[in-house]
Amino acid sequence: MAAAIDAIGECEEAVTACAAAMVGEDDVRVLQDAIVRDLNCADVVAATRRVLSRGSDAALLSAQLEACVLACEHSAELCARHAHHHEHCRMCSQATLRCAEACRQVLHGLHG
Repeated sequence: MAAAIDAIGECEEAVTACAAAMVGEDDVRVLQDAIVRDLNCADVVAATRRVLSRGSDAALLSAQLEACVLACEHSAELCARHAHHHEHCRMCSQATLRCAEACRQVLHGLHG
């Protein structure tokens, strides 16, 4: 659980920083969908970190972790497309994929 909480915290920082950096880019209109996905991901991972930290009931935790995986995958998908042009997108894509994997591991532990 501690490793997942760390990965989630790192992800929240990465997607927030990436969204802020994209707003300042010259090609901001091309990045709009990625910005929205990063902001959505930031909100979902923040809620997931709080729920996971409290050790809520398994059904709620499972649903929240699944939402976190989905939000991270959606963010990673678009940031990966822009990673060759923007370092913040490369770092964001990596952080969101690590977070999704950490959440999958916790889910596996809940269902295993």
